[in-house]
Amino acid sequence: MTAPLPTGPADHAERALCVLAHPDDVDFGSAGTVATWTSAGTEVTYCIVTDGDAGGFDETPREQMGPLRRDEQRAAAAAVGVTDVRFLGYPDGRLELTLDLRRDISRVIRQVRPQRVLTSSPERWYERIGASHPDHMTVGESTLRAVYPDARNPFAFPELLADEDLEAWTVSEVWLGASPRADHAVDVTDVVELKFAALKSHVTQVGHMDDVEGFVSGWMAQTARRFGLPAGRLAEAFHVVHTA
Repeated sequence: MTAPLPTGPADHAERALCVLAHPDDVDFGSAGTVATWTSAGTEVTYCIVTDGDAGGFDETPREQMGPLRRDEQRAAAAAVGVTDVRFLGYPDGRLELTLDLRRDISRVIRQVRPQRVLTSSPERWYERIGASHPDHMTVGESTLRAVYPDARNPFAFPELLADEDLEAWTVSEVWLGASPRADHAVDVTDVVELKFAALKSHVTQVGHMDDVEGFVSGWMAQTARRFGLPAGRLAEAFHVVHTA
């Protein structure tokens, strides 16, 4: 008889992998949560699929934007205790659901061997259309396909084992950000200054904003109220999917 799936996320993960489309995606939606993980001893790796070269709000030459944003993401990661940041180098704004992308994410999963993966929801959220960037949805779906079945199947992408000696790995749970069916909130009030430091590292993306802290705090306060947290608390929310 099959054991029932857990009803909530694991209390602790030894290793976690965050797979997002662009530099800054993890920081807007999840940097507070990541800070709680690293402070609890979880080793966190970032896998950023593009360099974000189609972003920005000034006249920075396009050939300079990608390197700038990679540096910003490394600085933002360091602010919340993450030192392992990897970039896949796919073109910003042109992501498609391909076998190559599934293979490349599967490779990182097999390298890192995380118990927990955080990514963006593949579902469109019609009430918050800005959360449903096509790149976000593509990365979310590609990551879920990499988690199940690709990374755990030794016969999927056999070159990963034959040529790179990367054995199959099963991820236990996936946390989906910007999901219309979020079922778990993380209180990030006590680490919010770390999240703000991470966000402010993305100068090319937030330098034009007068009050990025107030803007993001408004989101998080609304999330906290939605999940019944006490007044004055701030939260990030996820749909937690158990896969093992």
